[in-house]
Amino acid sequence: MSSLARGLLSGALLILAFSPLGSVAQDRISEAETLLFLTDHLKNVSPGTTLSYAFKKTGSAERGFDDTVELRVRAADGAKYVAVAFFTRERKIEFPEVQHAEGNPVLLYFLERDIREMERLTGGKSGYFRRALRMAFARSARVAKINLSFSGRETTANEVSVAPYLDDPLKDRIGKYVGKTYVFTFCADVPGGIYSVRTFVPPAAGAASDAPLIEERLTFVRSAKGT
Repeated sequence: MSSLARGLLSGALLILAFSPLGSVAQDRISEAETLLFLTDHLKNVSPGTTLSYAFKKTGSAERGFDDTVELRVRAADGAKYVAVAFFTRERKIEFPEVQHAEGNPVLLYFLERDIREMERLTGGKSGYFRRALRMAFARSARVAKINLSFSGRETTANEVSVAPYLDDPLKDRIGKYVGKTYVFTFCADVPGGIYSVRTFVPPAAGAASDAPLIEERLTFVRSAKGT
């Protein structure tokens, strides 16, 4: 197992790592948490389906790359089990299968990789980044209705955006990555419910280029049966 997935003993632990916190004061689940973690994204995906996504990394700080992510949905115990092929060849990451899946696990896989990348880039600890994300989803994430062009027609989508480190008491420790922003686009017309996940780190003030330091985007490509 790669260092990126070390310590994730099961799909259940992966889900628990990002389970909703709700409002600390009132113990309510936020709209963003509901969209992210408490929605049955897979209700329009039948067993035997493969969901394919394109991944693209760009930016001025590091060399970019393109790769793929594939989710394979199977039936077992009257439920849906989801396995992932996250990247290919030397970049491939081993992640556990998620059992009894309802939410789309591609979101969990993306976030887990993202946290380990933040560890690598800043020297911080995964627990800090995971906690900051969970708190931001509960307290400060914004949800907006947007129009989306999908499969040759216009439809509506929900967009969740959050910058989890800007208001964190320890934000100075992560330096130029403090403005990192996450944007999640959910659409009921898309198989698996998730159209895209995007993160970007804005350029430093006064930088010669207005390109993000790092930008990563996961985008739905296709759904195929019998693969």
